[in-house]
Amino acid sequence: MRSYLGRFAPSPTGLLHQGSLVAALACALDALVHQGRWLLRIEDIDKPREQPGAATRIIQTLRALGFEWHGEIVYQSQHQARYQAALERLSPMLYPCICSRKQIAERQPRRTADGENIYPGTCATGITTRTAEMLKNPAWRLRLPERVISFTDRWAGLLQENLARECGDIVLKRADGLWAYHLAVVVDDIDAGVTHIVRGADLLHSTPRQLFLYECLKATAPIYMHVPLVTHETGQKLSKQNLAPAVKLDQGLSELQQAASHLGLRLQTDSLTQFWRAAPLAWEQRLRRLPS
Repeated sequence: MRSYLGRFAPSPTGLLHQGSLVAALACALDALVHQGRWLLRIEDIDKPREQPGAATRIIQTLRALGFEWHGEIVYQSQHQARYQAALERLSPMLYPCICSRKQIAERQPRRTADGENIYPGTCATGITTRTAEMLKNPAWRLRLPERVISFTDRWAGLLQENLARECGDIVLKRADGLWAYHLAVVVDDIDAGVTHIVRGADLLHSTPRQLFLYECLKATAPIYMHVPLVTHETGQKLSKQNLAPAVKLDQGLSELQQAASHLGLRLQTDSLTQFWRAAPLAWEQRLRRLPS
């Protein structure tokens, strides 16, 4: 059995909010109870959406709340060559795509379980030479087979998805030259040797696509756990896009206790030191209450 290696990978498109804190707490505690290592990776490859200073603020917030990670902080922006190498390895399964989001939505109203329009395969059989010349930088899509991918999530249980029907061919490199999430996250987790991924349930349905990428890159996939999302009163996911408030450092203990409560942990502590002493045992007890 591989030694446990987990990671937390926030994006600096905004500051750390309660939803992100829940994910950070869950994966940090899971590493602690498994006597494993825990890495911090800043996913800073979407420069147009990055908020200036957000990466520094996220790191400062985690430190102030008592999080401790192993080794140096990793930045995705430093891994461009690795992503390009992976793209070249996958080239026999790729094709150029010149479809806009609007065109895809018009041609295919069906959506994936996580809300994306399923790509209708418009460019899968090729694009004309004239059209290709008009567009110097197409997106690059990975062909997904007519095949069911199954995995057992440690929190949500069994999930099965037909890649072609329920996901559709996915973009690995965007037309603007930016790397897509699926490729970057899989390459980085492979390179780091990550064995366990604990993250929010909004990424649950991304997992079959990523498992297929692991297979294509001939790498061992990690074990997954997707914890419940923090939502607004309306049921909408708490996120940077809908202006979720940042974690308040002057209320650090309260913020941590709130995150722990959302995960179903029963904790009553008076300081950060007490919290981090008690929380691993509470997490271990919570794991025992999950469906087997």
